[in-house]
Amino acid sequence: MNQLQNLNSALAVIHIIDLGNTIELIIQSTDGSFHHHSVNSKKVRANVDHLLETLQDEELSSTDERVIISYSQAIYEKLIAPIKTYLPPSGTLIFILDKSFQSLPMGLLYDGKDYLIKHFSIAETLGSRVRQPKSLHKDQLKALIAGLSKDSPSFTDPNAPQGSKPLLQTAQEVKDVEKQTKSSTALLDDKFTIKRFEEELSQNNFPIVHISTHAQFSSDPFKTVLLAYDKVINIKDFGSLIKGTTQNSQDAIELLVLSACQTAKGNKHSVLGIAGIAVQAGARSTVATLWQVDADSTAQVMREFYKGLKNGETKAEALRLAQLSLLSDPKYKNKPYHWAPFLLVGSWL
Repeated sequence: MNQLQNLNSALAVIHIIDLGNTIELIIQSTDGSFHHHSVNSKKVRANVDHLLETLQDEELSSTDERVIISYSQAIYEKLIAPIKTYLPPSGTLIFILDKSFQSLPMGLLYDGKDYLIKHFSIAETLGSRVRQPKSLHKDQLKALIAGLSKDSPSFTDPNAPQGSKPLLQTAQEVKDVEKQTKSSTALLDDKFTIKRFEEELSQNNFPIVHISTHAQFSSDPFKTVLLAYDKVINIKDFGSLIKGTTQNSQDAIELLVLSACQTAKGNKHSVLGIAGIAVQAGARSTVATLWQVDADSTAQVMREFYKGLKNGETKAEALRLAQLSLLSDPKYKNKPYHWAPFLLVGSWL
C-alpha cells in the first residue's frame, strides 16, 4: 500500500475485513499514517445483508428510496462515521473489501444528509492483484467499442441470459462513445462477432475497450457470459482474450467498460464477477454494473463518463460526475436503481 502514497493528496485507502465476530477497518490517511477501528459484526452484517437483498431484488426500480437509505445509513454509521476523522473532506476513497462486502456500492452509503458519492470519488481494488495505478491521458482515448442493439443469434444460446431483448439505446451509446474518444473502431450488431472482436484486440492497441451488451454472472462458469452477435463469450474465454492482449503490450487495456447488466455482480466466491476476472487478467481498470440496469440512464452515465475523461478527469472522478448527473436529473434523482450500480474496479487515476 505504500505505492499508493503521493498519488493523490486527497486520497484515503480503507480496508474492510470480515473476521466473523468483528469487522476490522484499517485506514491509510492522506498523510500515509495508518489507523484502526473495530466493530461488532452483528451491528453491521444484518444491514449489509438487507441492503444487498434489496439491491438484487427484481423490483428494485420501484423500491422506495427510504428503504434503501434506512440500511445504507445504518452501515455508514457503523463503518464510516467512526473513521471520518481520518478521511479528507473530499477526494478519492479506495476500498479494499472483504468478499462479503464486494457487491456493495460504497457510494450509496448515506450520512443522514448526503450519499458518500456526493463528497468522494470511489474505487475498489483487488489488493495485490491490481496493477500499479496509472493515469489515462487524453491521447490514449482510443477505443474498441462493441455493442448489440438488435436481436442476435446469441440470444438463443442455452447459456445466454433468459429473456434477452434488443438494447435499442446501444446504437446511440456507441455513437456517443465514438464522439468523446480521439479515435475508435466500432463493432455494432452483426460486426460484433467473437472472431472480429478477437482480431481487433490482438492486432491493434486499444487503451479503452467498451462493451455494451447483455451479460450475466452465475455460479455456473458456463453461464457467466457476455453476448456477442453470433455467440456468447464465456468468462474463461473472455479472461483469456484480455490476458493475451495485456501480455502483448505494455499499455494494453487501461480501461475496460462493461456497459451491461450485472457485470460486477458476484457472490462470496466470485471476486466481483466478470469485472474481477477482467482486472485479474490484466485490465488496469474496469467499470461495471452490480445489477440489471436501465438502458436510458446507463447511456447517460456513459456519455457523461467519457465527457469527463475527455476533460482530463480521473476515471473515478469522471464516473462520480456521471453518477451525479443522474442524481441531479428529476427523472432519476430519488432512484438509486439508476445511478448507484456503477462500480470502478482497479486503477482510479
